[in-house]
Amino acid sequence: MSDPTLGKAVTFKGGGFAPRPRRWVGFVVFVSLILIAEWGTRAGWISALTLPRPSDVLDTFRQLYDSGLLAKHLGPSLSRLLVGAAIGASVGISVGVLIGLFSYIRSGLVPLVAAIFPIPKIALLPLFVIWFGIGEGSKYALIAFGTFTPTVVATYGAVDNVDRTLIRMGQSFGLSWWSIVRKIVLPGAMPGILSGLRISLAIAIILLVAAEMLGAEFGIGAYILEAGSLYDLERLFAGVAILSILGVVMSALIGLIERRMLNWRT
Repeated sequence: MSDPTLGKAVTFKGGGFAPRPRRWVGFVVFVSLILIAEWGTRAGWISALTLPRPSDVLDTFRQLYDSGLLAKHLGPSLSRLLVGAAIGASVGISVGVLIGLFSYIRSGLVPLVAAIFPIPKIALLPLFVIWFGIGEGSKYALIAFGTFTPTVVATYGAVDNVDRTLIRMGQSFGLSWWSIVRKIVLPGAMPGILSGLRISLAIAIILLVAAEMLGAEFGIGAYILEAGSLYDLERLFAGVAILSILGVVMSALIGLIERRMLNWRT
């Protein structure tokens, strides 16, 4: 008697636990919140003293763009953010990889990193002003230092989490130490490193605002500080919206890098 199961297709069941992007869902949620806020402020059950109308904030943003002040404030902020974050992230990744690979460096630097990591970086701003002056140097230093510590922790944690079976397999095939690092350790640690960069860049934006609130004529932080001192909620929320957009752009760039560098995971 023939087996009735012969010739039947087997259903693939290995596609779970792989979230698929649904970008339209986030857009719908965002637009819904904006519409609720607009309706609530116009209906009167949300006080204009606590939340401005989104349409007024949009109009303020348009005026900021038309007057040229947007470029004057956004340009210096982007420069400080990119330079400071680039220095902190590059040094942090390098130190984190060294900690993950070498025992003596780990023994010497992990206690130091553990000691400075919990320190609120904003509290160090007066110290950086004393060291680097009230100008751009202190702002770059604060952003770089605030980006450095979480990047180090994420990087050496990612190196530690690389599957040791793959490393032993490379050793069994006679790969050199450098080949194992380049072909196994670094690619295996890259997901954790990029996840750490997301957090580091968010911290960098927070520190950017704090640094610009002290002694900066132009910058998003200086703009928000001025709007807050005048209790101009429309300008204040416009500045906050710029920071939010900046964070979304940074996250999108990290996502693009992930898709390019981690396509081997699919």
